[in-house]
Amino acid sequence: MPVVMLAINLFFSLNVYTQESKSSITIINNGVDSLLLLREREVADSLYQPGDILLEDIIVIGKKIEKDVIPAQVMTLQDIQRLNALSVADAIRYFSGVQLKDYGGIAGLKTINIRSMGTNHMGVFYNGIQLGNAQNGQVDLGKYSLDNIEEISLYNGQKSNVFQSAREFGSAGTIYLQSRVPKFEDGKTHNFRASLRTGSFGLVNPAILMEQKINDDLSVSFNGEWTNATGRYKFRYRRLDVLGDVAYDTIAIRRNGDINATRLEASLDGKLPSHDGKWKIHAYNYNSERGVPGAIVNNVWRNGERIWDVNSFLQGSAEMNISKRYRTRLNIKYAADQTHYINNDYRLITIDNLYKQKEIYLSSANVYNLKENWDISASYDFQWNRLEANLRDFPFPERFTHWTSLATSYQHDRFRAQASLLGTFINETVERFAKPPSKSEFTPALFSSYRILRYESLWIQAFYKKIFRMPTFNDLYYTDMGNANLKPEYVTQYNIGINYTKDFKHGFYRHLNLQVDAYYNEVTDKIIAYPKGQQFRWTMLNLGEVEIKGIDVSAMNTFQIGEVTINSKLQYTYQKAQDFTNPADTYYGDQIPYIPWHSGSFIGGADWKGWSFNYSFIYVGERYNQQENIRYNHTQPWYTNDLSLAKVLKLKKNLIKISCEVNNVLNQDYDVILNYPMPLRNYRVSMSIEI
Repeated sequence: MPVVMLAINLFFSLNVYTQESKSSITIINNGVDSLLLLREREVADSLYQPGDILLEDIIVIGKKIEKDVIPAQVMTLQDIQRLNALSVADAIRYFSGVQLKDYGGIAGLKTINIRSMGTNHMGVFYNGIQLGNAQNGQVDLGKYSLDNIEEISLYNGQKSNVFQSAREFGSAGTIYLQSRVPKFEDGKTHNFRASLRTGSFGLVNPAILMEQKINDDLSVSFNGEWTNATGRYKFRYRRLDVLGDVAYDTIAIRRNGDINATRLEASLDGKLPSHDGKWKIHAYNYNSERGVPGAIVNNVWRNGERIWDVNSFLQGSAEMNISKRYRTRLNIKYAADQTHYINNDYRLITIDNLYKQKEIYLSSANVYNLKENWDISASYDFQWNRLEANLRDFPFPERFTHWTSLATSYQHDRFRAQASLLGTFINETVERFAKPPSKSEFTPALFSSYRILRYESLWIQAFYKKIFRMPTFNDLYYTDMGNANLKPEYVTQYNIGINYTKDFKHGFYRHLNLQVDAYYNEVTDKIIAYPKGQQFRWTMLNLGEVEIKGIDVSAMNTFQIGEVTINSKLQYTYQKAQDFTNPADTYYGDQIPYIPWHSGSFIGGADWKGWSFNYSFIYVGERYNQQENIRYNHTQPWYTNDLSLAKVLKLKKNLIKISCEVNNVLNQDYDVILNYPMPLRNYRVSMSIEI
């Protein structure tokens, strides 16, 4: 084999060896050198053949390899399968800097925010297109099953790749959910998987996946799931009075937490070989009826609320090269959501409301490669939203939003940078009452990283971003509370951190990744509910100002001991999120509600000959459930320990997986949200077969 072929094979295989040796091969990509040190014996064994000539040094110049300016937190399919998790919300709890609001049980609402900036500043994208809720701005991640998800990634600020839609630049943090893309082994034209999960709370959860290869460039898939559960579980309700004495202490059963839900998804995935392109059409439908277990206040149980949800969308995406330097992506989506909410609790006002949302979304993203290490992008997005309701004198608002973005990324030697400018233009119409004024805003962002050591993956990284969120339809128009004159809520983010990655070829320690970030966020014109008038009625106002200081630490390790592979992931977050709205307030400078100073998680797993043992731990420290940081509002820390054991069996060419889970092993009673008790120890068993 000639020397040239040896060099080409080395470049494309990118086998990295970090042991000292006499011979070296330098691969240059975008001016960033990577030194590959090979033992002479390893070269002879793996690459050298009789008649070859091995040079002392070979220099190969290759095309660019895309890398994030600031890496994301990523959970792969293997990571997801290790967790004792039913929904996306259950999995995201293990990311650092994340706060989950969980109202308990399978049917309870589950929303998240990152670094205490609020749920509405969080963008959630499904296959690259944002999930929306113009009514209240919150995405209930408990609705989204993990059964069809192959990767979850979380970005603080925004995704580092400038080739993205304009709307993706418009959030303080983003979560990307990537559904499964069909992959077929040689000679196979179809895949089939069926699974059944059952356990505590009367859970019955069957699912089915079918994938069919039509030809080399086209495949179709279908995924369906049914979830049914009574949602009943035991809990302990214990409360103290203002003097610290026990007021209530009882064991009870949580009721009205039942759910009956179906999820149907279908995809058509295609390739465009002549343009190095791909396209995807995806249909989604979620239909559920569930009880809403109310808050337990002063030993009074409220169980009169029920919700019927129908969430559907059809979206398409196409991406291709127009030329060697110019690539484009088109997205389109239509969504229709319906929520029927009733409250028959005789102790409260009887409610029977029906809400309907409609959304149309169009996007064009474009990137041009000026030089090998310099890209520029321009994107335009349009979205139309309408909200309808059966309420008296409802304004039936419509919102027209345009986003335009310009961005650039540059890499030189050990330096990477990304800058973007987002323009947002919003206009609303209403059928009655006053509408808010039109809004236009430009918001910048700057990201950079520098490789400190040339031959070690040790990076220092920083970013600045300013962004805002518009008031939701509820903020503006909700009966007796809405305020059409609300201003947007602004967030300014500052972040500096360090990231180190090391792979080891020999020994039991195989991989290390360590990331530490310190950040400061400032939220201004915060939208809050505020009391007015003699009858203590509420309205929405721009009053709040919050300052958030924090540290995120993440460490991942891989060990190999004989045939046993051990993986671990440790996360820790410190946050000080203070309310500086009004110096006259008694809670001025206090920690904002439900934000702990300390929180963290640990995931550990061991694999051996088809067996998989996994352990996960979550800790949330002390916090306060109201604005005033006084003893009466203090909420105790909570933590949970979960265990699972799984076995994969091969039956001819089929795979059978059986797993058992024990959650909250130590049977801890706790509330994530005050007066919404969480389940005690519970169990799940599941079985799946892949053909």
